[in-house]
Amino acid sequence: MTTASASASPAGTLGGSGRVRPLAALRQTATLAWRSLVSVKHNPLELVDYSISPIMFVFLFTYVFGGQMAGSPQEYLQYALAGIIVQNTLFMSMYTAMALNTDLTKGVFDRLRSLPIARGAPLFGRITADLAKQLWAMLLMIGLGTLLGFEVTGGAAGLLAGLLLLLTFAAAVSWTAVLIGMLAGDAEKVQVFAFTLIFPITFTSSAFVQVDTMPGWLQAWVNVNPVTYLSDAFRGLLLGTPAGRSIMWSLIWAAGITVVFMPLAMRAYRSRA
Repeated sequence: MTTASASASPAGTLGGSGRVRPLAALRQTATLAWRSLVSVKHNPLELVDYSISPIMFVFLFTYVFGGQMAGSPQEYLQYALAGIIVQNTLFMSMYTAMALNTDLTKGVFDRLRSLPIARGAPLFGRITADLAKQLWAMLLMIGLGTLLGFEVTGGAAGLLAGLLLLLTFAAAVSWTAVLIGMLAGDAEKVQVFAFTLIFPITFTSSAFVQVDTMPGWLQAWVNVNPVTYLSDAFRGLLLGTPAGRSIMWSLIWAAGITVVFMPLAMRAYRSRA
């Protein structure tokens, strides 16, 4: 009887225990991530969300604020593009929250839970797929910025390092998105909460304007704002200017966010999924 049970257990599990081996869990995560990416072919509007907003942000900030802020749109773009991409990255991290909340309310996770797969595979698959979509949006914005006059003076190495830094930070923020998605009652509440949280911290940073142009009392917050560190780090890598301190603090913030929110998010996920 024991032999029959063990032979009948799904590939990748440990005997009849139902536990999934690490390599099998990685394969399942990759499969679900790929499933999420392939679904874009059948639902192109999902990719539109990752394309239209980035294009709109670049055009609006460049041509609405550029002349006032720096004398010309091209000069402002050279400073602000990094901040625009950072803002877009943070906003789009909340798409993970909305997608997870929708999957939960529609019973998608209930169906996946009935399959012989690692319990966390649907969650990690969703995060991985969303990071790939984030990379698409980043490249799209950099490409558009280049067409409008932005120069990546930091070279290919700076660009790659900058993208890796942004993806690392986005992965960290994804855990806050998971927690929000698990706790919110519906996708509309996720959207409202995300906007209320992200909008103030992006605009009270160095993403769009120089810190020394702000009131002294506001500078105290701006100088420790993680979005300031991330914007300065990404800008420095793109332009080839010194950014070691900003990179270090960006990674510290990313690690801190992960350490705090990943356990909370996983606990909420296990209680709901």
